[in-house]
Amino acid sequence: MLNRFFGQKPQEDPKKDPGAAQERAGESPASEQRFNFLSRTRQLFSRIGSTVQQTDTITDELWDDLEESLLAADVGPGTTEWLMDRLRKRATQEQMHTGAQVQRALREEMSSLLGPPSSLRFSKQSPLTVILVIGVNGSGKTTSIAKLAYRLTNEGHKVILAAGDTFRAAAIDQLKVWGERVGVPVISQNPNSDPGAVVYDALQAAKTRGSDVLIVDTAGRLHTKYNLMEELKKINKVIQKFVPDGPHELLMVIDATTGQNALLQARKFAEDIGLTGVIITKMDSTAKGGFAFAVVDDLDVPIKFIGTGEKVENLVPFDPQSFVAALFAQE
Repeated sequence: MLNRFFGQKPQEDPKKDPGAAQERAGESPASEQRFNFLSRTRQLFSRIGSTVQQTDTITDELWDDLEESLLAADVGPGTTEWLMDRLRKRATQEQMHTGAQVQRALREEMSSLLGPPSSLRFSKQSPLTVILVIGVNGSGKTTSIAKLAYRLTNEGHKVILAAGDTFRAAAIDQLKVWGERVGVPVISQNPNSDPGAVVYDALQAAKTRGSDVLIVDTAGRLHTKYNLMEELKKINKVIQKFVPDGPHELLMVIDATTGQNALLQARKFAEDIGLTGVIITKMDSTAKGGFAFAVVDDLDVPIKFIGTGEKVENLVPFDPQSFVAALFAQE
């Protein structure tokens, strides 16, 4: 896996430390405003709230309704099974008697599953931080890169982009358009050029221009996994000639509207090359925001950002505690 290949430590499993998340589970209502785009998903979780809050006793019907609601929110069969098992065990161990107790435990377990916030990792050894971004066509990869560049620029970073997805001419053109829109330079070559050569040029340009962040758009899908691995290895070697501790992030962009189907592709990437984080796009366009739980559980990587709209500022850092609180907030 490229986590080891990149010399990076694997992400810790958030499910191993439920206590820490439980301390975060009852958080401030003010932070819920950051996730007001979740109104469609919140309707499904309101159903969970109404189901359990109106139940004075814990019955088989309550468990069935709860499981059905989690699946309807696209939490996924595997993650739903894990949550239900945890809740049943806790209900017995803690001698729960009411639906309200179950709901409180569900919020705690969901927060535990998502883990703590995970911000971007910046280089501590080199003046340049390198971020690689992958994602299948149509996932919102190019726009997410532009939004990330816009955010980092506003935070005071000097960003440069590399059009490393050379197998699609449209990808190069789109990145150039977005680069102009957000005021960030884009380094590119002709279609079908060697991605490693593009990255080399971008690294040279970053050094010359004094950039401190390089975001590389890489091919989201090649003909075989072997080719993808080989391309990333080439890119990695080029990067390490300039930045010995890079790349610092390998992020995958996933379209929330495709739900569980997107996990099939993402799982292959995670298994074969290793990811350091995920950007979930189009969360404002789906009623199945529970997909976020399946992503973390299935891929064992943190969610770094969420796309909440088409504007360049519609990319927000993912705060698990606020996310869970917003799901259960009253309309």
